[in-house]
Amino acid sequence: MMLGALRGDRREVVRRAIGVVILIAATVVAATSAAGLADASPLTTAVVTVLAGSAVTLGFAVGPPVTASIDPLDPRRFAVVGPEPRPLAGALLLAGFLSVPVLVVLVLGVSLAVAWGAHGASAWASAASVVLGLTTCVLFARVSMALGALVQRPRQSRELVGVYLIAVLVVVVPVGVFLGSLEWRGVVPSQLASAAEVLAWTPIGAAWGIALAPSAGAAVGSLVVALATVAALGLAWFALVNVLLTTTRRPVAVRERGGLGWFAILPGTPGGAVAARSLSYWLRDRRYIVNVVIVPIAAVVSTVPLLVAGVPFELAVLLPVPIMALFFGWLPHNDLAYDSTALWMHIASGMRGAPDRIGRLVPVLLIGIPILAVTLPLAIVAHGRWAIFPAMVGVCAALFLAGLGLSSISSVVAPYAVSRPGDSPFQQPQRTGSGGVVAQGLVMAGAIVAASPAAWLTWRAINGETVDTALALWVGIGAGAIVLVVGVAIGAALFERLGTRLMEFAEAT
Repeated sequence: MMLGALRGDRREVVRRAIGVVILIAATVVAATSAAGLADASPLTTAVVTVLAGSAVTLGFAVGPPVTASIDPLDPRRFAVVGPEPRPLAGALLLAGFLSVPVLVVLVLGVSLAVAWGAHGASAWASAASVVLGLTTCVLFARVSMALGALVQRPRQSRELVGVYLIAVLVVVVPVGVFLGSLEWRGVVPSQLASAAEVLAWTPIGAAWGIALAPSAGAAVGSLVVALATVAALGLAWFALVNVLLTTTRRPVAVRERGGLGWFAILPGTPGGAVAARSLSYWLRDRRYIVNVVIVPIAAVVSTVPLLVAGVPFELAVLLPVPIMALFFGWLPHNDLAYDSTALWMHIASGMRGAPDRIGRLVPVLLIGIPILAVTLPLAIVAHGRWAIFPAMVGVCAALFLAGLGLSSISSVVAPYAVSRPGDSPFQQPQRTGSGGVVAQGLVMAGAIVAASPAAWLTWRAINGETVDTALALWVGIGAGAIVLVVGVAIGAALFERLGTRLMEFAEAT
C-alpha cells in the first residue's frame, strides 16, 4: 500500500513525492534537535520530551477524523474473504506499524533516546519509553479510525470537518498562546514543569515520562499507566474489529449525498432539525452575520474611552472579552422574530419547547465558544498575569451561559419586529411600545447579576488580594449553568403555552 501511494495519476504522484521529501527533511531537522537535547539540562529534556510526546500521541488520536482520512486497513475491506476477527485484528495492528507517520515517530524516539542516555537514563527505560510510546500512537490511530468508520458517513461533509477544526482551534490556540507567552530565561518555566508532571501520569504522556522520571516511583507510575493504556486500547481495537466485521453497513440513500449540509450531520431528532436549520440561517443570512461581526468590533472599541480616561492598559484589555461573552449570550434574545412566517413549521408540527429552545442555542455556542477561547488568552497575555485566567473564564462563562438562558425566555415572552428575510440588516421596522427595549435590558442586566459573584472574586484577584481563582472559575460556571438550565426549562414551557400568540406575532410583523 505504501508503494501503491506512489502510483496512478502523475500529478498526484508528484505531489505525494514532494510531500515525502519535505517530511524527510523536517524529520531530519527534528531528529537533530531532539538529539541536541543531550546538551540541555535533564529537567529541560524531560519537559520537552513529555510535552512533545503528548502532542504527537494526541495527534494520532484526533488526526484521522479531522483530516477525514480513509483507512487503507479498514477491517471491512477484508470481510469478503471471511477472516476470523482476532487474527485479522492482530495482523492489521502489526501492519499499522508500517506507515510513514509511525516511522517518523520511531526516528524521533531514537533521537530522544540518545539524549536520555546522555542524562543517565538506562537503556531498558529508554527502550520501554520508545516502544510503549510508539505502540500507543499506533493503537490510538487504529481505534480512532475504527470508531470513525462506525459513526461517520462514507463521505465526510465540509460541515463536519469544520466542526472538527473548530474543536481543534479551541484547544490549540489557547495552549499555543500560553506557551508563546512564557519566558524561559535559561530555566524551565514552572508552569511547563507542572504540566509535564501531570501529563506523565496520563494516557497520552505516560510512555514518554518513563526514561527521565524524577524518581523511581514516578517512573514506575508512568510505566503502569502506559501499560494500562496499551492494554485498554488493544482490547478496544480487537472489540471494534469484531463489531466492524459483524455489523452490516446501512445503505446510503441518494438523497443523503445531495448536499443536505447540517441536516445530514446532526441527529434526526426535533432538536437536531432545529439546530440544523438555525445553523443554516446563522451562516448564510446576513442579518445574523452582521450581528456576529459587530460583537467583537464593539467590544474592542469599548476599550478606547477607558484608555482615554486614563484606565491602565493592563486593566482595559481585560474588558473586551467579557463584553463579547455578554453580547453573544444576548444575541438569541429575539431569535423567533428572525424566523418570520417560517415559525409556523415549528408550531404546526407540534414541536415541543425543549428541542426548539436547545436547538436554537447550538449556532451561538458553535460561534461564541471558539471566539472566546481564542480572544481570552490573548487578553491575558496583554494583561501579563496568567494567574487570573481561571477567574476570567468563570466571568465569561457566567455572562455567556446566563445570557443564553435568559434569552431563551425573552425570545418567547417579548419578541419584537426585526427586518424581514432578504432586507438590509440595518433596515429596522417601525415598532410600537417599549417591550423590545425592556426585554433587551432585562437579559443583559440578568446576565450581569448572575456573573457578579465571579466578577467580584476576579476583581479582588486582579487587585492582588489572596483569592482562589479556581473558586471564581467554578462560581461563574455554576451560576451560568444554573441560569441556562432554568431559562431553557421556562422558555420551553412558555413556547408550548404561547404558540398561538407567537404565530400571530409572526404573521403581523
